[in-house]
Amino acid sequence: MASPIQLKNQARDEECLRDHYARVRRQTAVLIENLSEEDCLVQSMPDASPIKWHLAHTSWFFETFVLPAIDNDYSVFDSAYGYMFNSYYNTVGSMHPRPARGLLTRPSLKTVVAYRTHVDDHIDALLASDDGHDLGPTREVLLLGLHHEQQHQELILTDIKHAFSCNPTYPAYDPARLSARSTRTREAIERRWIARSESISQIGHRDDGFAFDNESPRHRQVVEAYEISSRPSTVGEYLAFMNDGGYRRPELWLSDGWAVVNERDWRAPQYWVDREGEWMHFTLGGLTQPRETEPITHLSYYEADAFARWSEARLPTEAEWELVADEAEITGNFVESRRYHPIESKETPRHASAIFGDVWEWTASPYRPYPGYIAPPGALGEYNGKFMSSQMVLRGGSCATPQSHVRATYRNFFPPDARWQFSGVRLARDANT
Repeated sequence: MASPIQLKNQARDEECLRDHYARVRRQTAVLIENLSEEDCLVQSMPDASPIKWHLAHTSWFFETFVLPAIDNDYSVFDSAYGYMFNSYYNTVGSMHPRPARGLLTRPSLKTVVAYRTHVDDHIDALLASDDGHDLGPTREVLLLGLHHEQQHQELILTDIKHAFSCNPTYPAYDPARLSARSTRTREAIERRWIARSESISQIGHRDDGFAFDNESPRHRQVVEAYEISSRPSTVGEYLAFMNDGGYRRPELWLSDGWAVVNERDWRAPQYWVDREGEWMHFTLGGLTQPRETEPITHLSYYEADAFARWSEARLPTEAEWELVADEAEITGNFVESRRYHPIESKETPRHASAIFGDVWEWTASPYRPYPGYIAPPGALGEYNGKFMSSQMVLRGGSCATPQSHVRATYRNFFPPDARWQFSGVRLARDANT
């Protein structure tokens, strides 16, 4: 089976594949420790999935694409799961409708956990003897499965946040996050504009580690001179946009965006609540007052684009973003910090601040194939390529993203009206504006 990933070093050098697998799967279990069985069943909107479904689907991936390829005697845990927990792999078979995943009261959470253990035991037994050195192409599929699981770890957090936001008591996923939040008020770091000269540059994956197929092939891009903000835009800056009638001024919006604003009565970012004339926002630590110095988050592409226009700026292209990010270390506020919320940017002497972590940053680039891209054959060719329509690219990761999952070439993508992810904005502008 051909793999849709490009990699040279098959696993992180500091750990064997067996340990890598155990670590990723264990992190998923950690993320659900504070959740009840009822929490894990709810599906609050068609774009979200029940936590129980995420747990089963990520196991189904390994059971479907890895275990049969390396164990001729393997028997599936339950033959019905191929229909219940397939997501969008049409070449594998039919699937339960996505909007109805919350109706799957059976199997129980206990049974799904047993399913995960069953799959883990079989994978571990196969890796224990040779650490996967004889797996051939299936080794690449196993690594793809681990990065796929990390994507679902982020979805576990964003999906449960949406579900909890629908509860009038605004329950906290982790109450300790709110109580541990510093009360010290910091001044917002002044925005600097980082100037970049025009260039013919290379972007895309360099074949020096794991990457998804949509990050390749590496190719040339003509990039005109531009400037990019030294930090993400803040709550305070977005409040100024709101107070200046940003949601009531059609000249700031794309036509489709203006239609969405009016159809859905948007007046603020997602999870913002008007309490007697004062804005509050819902976080994974509960309902709290937004801090003006924090990066603004839970914006759609339409909102990010309108805000940029109001700011007399624009969104960066993904090539412009990548050229700046390629010079920065992959450090920042990721899921490992267990803050589960963006934090104030810190000044850096040379590079853009918080370009990794905190919030996914919308770009002006539609999600399209790079020149020369060919979707791999087989079921796993459906992983990325077939979604290259009607979506926009985001870059950089968020406070819900595992740090080891992020790189400068990583291309996330969502429809322009999506805003339940930790999505924000970093402004750009043409040079000499």
